[in-house]
Parts: sequence; structure tokens; C-alpha cells
Amino acid sequence: MGEIPASYFKIEEFQFESGEKIQEAPVEYRTTGKPSFDDMGVIDNAVIYIHGWSGDCSSVRRIAALTEPGGALENFFVISISSLGSPGSASPSTTAMGADFPEYTILDMVNFQRQFLDEKFGIRKVRGVIGTSMGGFQALQWAAEYPDEMEFLIPLVTSWRVRGINYALFSYMNHLIEEDPEFRAGRRPERALALASMLMYLHGLSREYYQGLENAELESSMMDMGSEGALMDPYDVIWRNRAAMKHDLSGKLESIRARTLIFGVNQDRYFPPELDTIPMAQLIPKAELVLFDSECGHLGVNEIGKYNEIIVSFIGGD
Repeated sequence: MGEIPASYFKIEEFQFESGEKIQEAPVEYRTTGKPSFDDMGVIDNAVIYIHGWSGDCSSVRRIAALTEPGGALENFFVISISSLGSPGSASPSTTAMGADFPEYTILDMVNFQRQFLDEKFGIRKVRGVIGTSMGGFQALQWAAEYPDEMEFLIPLVTSWRVRGINYALFSYMNHLIEEDPEFRAGRRPERALALASMLMYLHGLSREYYQGLENAELESSMMDMGSEGALMDPYDVIWRNRAAMKHDLSGKLESIRARTLIFGVNQDRYFPPELDTIPMAQLIPKAELVLFDSECGHLGVNEIGKYNEIIVSFIGGD
């Protein structure tokens, strides 16, 4: 089966936390599965998948093993939305607003998805929300701010706050871009964007993975990532990083009422379990935690299909 093509919608007006507004805000999304309806004709089996920092709505392929026949989500209507600030949906690059695009927060990203669901599908409550990495920031914020809007929550390789090395990485990426002479001259800072992308690559996988590569292979992979990164829009990157750097749900996780199943990877260098997933599980009421090993580190999330039975049991218990 080929990949499901993206669909598009426009939110007539979206207002940010700051009070700023944009008109005709584009939304890129994909759906899998079939919707079911309650007695009022409202979709009652929606599950939202939220992608990570560099993804878009096509990133739902990361959980393909869960949405395919026999998967834990085969009977759900799964909606994957390109987040606010990501190309495809409303962002500095997509709107051509550049630096004039309003700076946004993780809560703005959540509200963008909520408004889309309401305007496009008439959905105000979903069965569940699944979020990967920065998508997990949104999933957690959604559950904390609007605890009655979902029944279950599955955060994948993520955290309730950005601190330490993660904050430093986002900040350093922005410094690389903002201090680049090309950027200051109003041009695309391709070298800075490439270096920022290479920096992220060097933390995405486990130390064991990198150690297993020949030096020439590692150099080639770094250059490939740099070439991809050079194509990014600088304001998309800067604005997204600023939103991530402000992510902190300290004191708010206790308000989550959704049944919660957290997945962490022991070799994740972005969100080490001892610093992120384990403490987070202790802060969310009755949260369940699954930790597993993966040489892919943070990208071990792609192996989530191995835990299909655990997810089936978890969802079936609500």
C-alpha cells in the first residue's frame, strides 16, 4: 500500500497566546483508518499523532505497525497534522512571512491542532493523543491544559521540560544561524543551517551506533544531514527552537487525567530515562512506563511496533 497523500485545510483565523492573529492559516494533515460516529453524528474514535521537531504529518509512518491490520490502532481514525511552525502548515516559510510570523509557544501548537479538529471534523474530544519527541511536548501540554479532551495519552521519547543539553542544543543552533553573516545580510545561511542539522544528527542515535560506523561512513552521514539541513528555512528553525526552549510543564502534570503510557529508550541521548521519562512517569497520576533498549537511541521510537501487544492491552483497559 502506498503512502496516503496529504490533505489541506485553512483555518479562517488563528490567534496566538500573544494576541497576534493570522488569517487563512494552512493546515497539512493525513488520516488513516475509518471514522466511527456517536448518536449525535460526531466522530468518536479519533486518535491524534503529533510528530517531532523535524517531521510533518507524514511522520505518522513511524507508528505504521500500530495502524496497520492487527495493530493496536487499526480500529481508530488516526489524524496526523503538520504542526504549527512546520512547513506544510502555517509557518514562517509556508506563509512567506519570515520574521514577521508571530513567535509561538507549545500551547499555541496545541491550540492550532484543537481548532483544526473542531473546524474540519467537529471533534472536540479525542480518544487519545500520541506524541513523539517535540510532539510529546504538545501531547503532554494538551493533556495538562485540557484534561477532559482525551481518554488516553502515549508520550514517546519525550519530556515535560527542556533543560540541560537539550536547551543548549536548541540555543546553539539558533546562535549558529542568527550570527551567520549570510543571515544578517538577509540571505539563506546555508552553512549555518547545515552545521545545525549535523549537530542534531550527532545526538539522535546511540553512542554504540556511532561507534559501529567506519569514520568514512560517519563523515558521509554527517554531510548528507548537512545537505538536507541547508534546505531548511532559518525562521522555521529559530521559531521552533524558541518554542521548545520555553517548554516547561513543572507543576502541571498532576492535572493530567488521561490514562498515560510512556515509552522511553535507555540509549536516548536527548531524553535519558533517568533524567526525563522516569521522573515524568512519577509526576503523572497512575502513569505506566515502558523502557526498552535500542542502538538507534532517540530514533528507537521507530521500533514501537514491537510493543503492539502492550499498547493493545493499555488501550483496551480504558
